[in-house]
Amino acid sequence: PIQAIQAIEYSRSFLKDAQVYDGSCDPYDPESSEYCTVDDPSTIAGDGLKRKLRLTGLFFLWYVLNVGYNIGNKRVLNALPIPWTAATVELFFGFPYVAFLWITGLRKRPKLSGDDVEKLSSQAFFLAATHVAGVISFSAGAISFTHILKATEPVWSALILAVGFKEFLPLPVYLSLIPILGGVGLASMKELSFTWLSFFAGTISAVTSASKAILSKKVLDGKPLGENLTPANMFAVLTILGFLFILPPSLIIEGPSKVKAAWAGALAAGYTQTQLVRLLSVSGFLYYLYNEVAFLALSEVAPVTHAVTNTVKRVVIILASVLVFRTPVSPLGMV
Repeated sequence: PIQAIQAIEYSRSFLKDAQVYDGSCDPYDPESSEYCTVDDPSTIAGDGLKRKLRLTGLFFLWYVLNVGYNIGNKRVLNALPIPWTAATVELFFGFPYVAFLWITGLRKRPKLSGDDVEKLSSQAFFLAATHVAGVISFSAGAISFTHILKATEPVWSALILAVGFKEFLPLPVYLSLIPILGGVGLASMKELSFTWLSFFAGTISAVTSASKAILSKKVLDGKPLGENLTPANMFAVLTILGFLFILPPSLIIEGPSKVKAAWAGALAAGYTQTQLVRLLSVSGFLYYLYNEVAFLALSEVAPVTHAVTNTVKRVVIILASVLVFRTPVSPLGMV
């Protein structure tokens, strides 16, 4: 899986050169962050020791929060096997955090028109779909396998551009995607905890994530929206809209009766009310915070650094999840 991830992430850099993400700022997509600016550009230091220490701290915090979210999310799903509800609650828990910032004036509130919200709605929809599909994949299989599948986004980006928009990339880009398909196929065949639900959900998560990035380019195309819509605020708005998108199907698919049954089952298994609330809230806050920290870190580095840091991040998550959950791994899978 590690070698497959390396091929995947370096293929992302080829796609960047082919301008798959050209001209748009999507705070949920680090690959587009070179088109974004942080809330206060003056906070970016020069090339000296101060900037290096700041970046080191940001990347370390990003990795810790990301690993924490993945482990916390899996623990939520182990206790409460209701992935739709878990994904919905996780999107909601970003709202109290950002509402506090807006109310206290620590962050300027965005001002959006109805047309602005409509333009952002497609991104929010695919954001919600990406998140819930990823959580479903986590619930049905191993964290490591889900990350292999979600990292196939460059393949789907190229396919969607070709089929949906008749935009074709240079031949080297397509050739660079072959190792991704081979690596994922090998990982799927040798995955000891393989399930079709995890496979399809993880694949859907990659497809919707690619769709979100492309729509960001097609719909926004770098155009400013509203007032005070900094990348951090755009991140918050998309999260809130995504929560509103995911709430109705979550209530229909799982509903109060299924949630009550899962909650009762968790209590019968030895969990307390406090433990369950803490698991959900911590997972939700970690989801929001690790994304914000990731954007702050990735907005200051070059595309090649994106590929390298994403490779390392996925390897760290896989290793941490294998150690924490003692996920069985075949000898070939270790390679």
